[in-house]
Amino acid sequence: MIFVFKLSHLLNTFAGIELKYKNLMASFGNAFSSSIGKKLIMGITGLFLILFLIVHCFINSLIFLNDGGLVFNLGANFMATNWLIRGSEVILMLGLIVHAVQGLRLTFQNQAARPVKYAVNNGNANSKWYSRSMGLLGTLLLIFLIVHLSNFWVVSRFTGIPTEDANGRENLYAVMQQAFQNIWLVVLYELAMVSLAYHLLHGFASAFQTLGWNHRKYSPLIKGVGVWYSIIISLLFAAMPVAFYTGLIK
Repeated sequence: MIFVFKLSHLLNTFAGIELKYKNLMASFGNAFSSSIGKKLIMGITGLFLILFLIVHCFINSLIFLNDGGLVFNLGANFMATNWLIRGSEVILMLGLIVHAVQGLRLTFQNQAARPVKYAVNNGNANSKWYSRSMGLLGTLLLIFLIVHLSNFWVVSRFTGIPTEDANGRENLYAVMQQAFQNIWLVVLYELAMVSLAYHLLHGFASAFQTLGWNHRKYSPLIKGVGVWYSIIISLLFAAMPVAFYTGLIK
């Protein structure tokens, strides 16, 4: 009898734990399916992508050394072979997917909430046009990312690069050089960088604000850094295809 009682008590305990777990997961799911939860995910993934862009832009900017891509290939090789970087790529891909999906969900949700536009809508009085166009800008960037990843990331990580540089490393620099002889690809990159600049102009400060990191004293500084970050990052990325196409770097 004592054994049966203890077993019954143990099963009841497990049942209570299971119920609490289900309630916790339900609360967690509801929190992140709500409008605030979606914006929170956008903020977290947005900050992660902002940090990634700094690293990615620094490595790519090594092409401007104009040394035939030797230093750039060294950096690209490090990114491709370092286990920590490779592991981070998985997180990056998940972050990109979550960021894109949540962005589209928020866009559709906002449109559904106001299916009929106001007869008079002076949007610029309350926000910039790019703040209201994050869904469109994000969609353009998503299309660009698909093209970009298929041209370079898939080649460097999966199919392999057939040529080597003077130091015997995989010559991703040569792949970029060849790809950016296509004027249409260059035009696509320039348009995408314009979209990126406007996307970041809103997204940088918005990410901090969404996470509650806003203060009367520090918010203007964050916005100022965001503006310069958006301009510098986008200009550097935009300059690379043009430099290859025009022969400024060889």
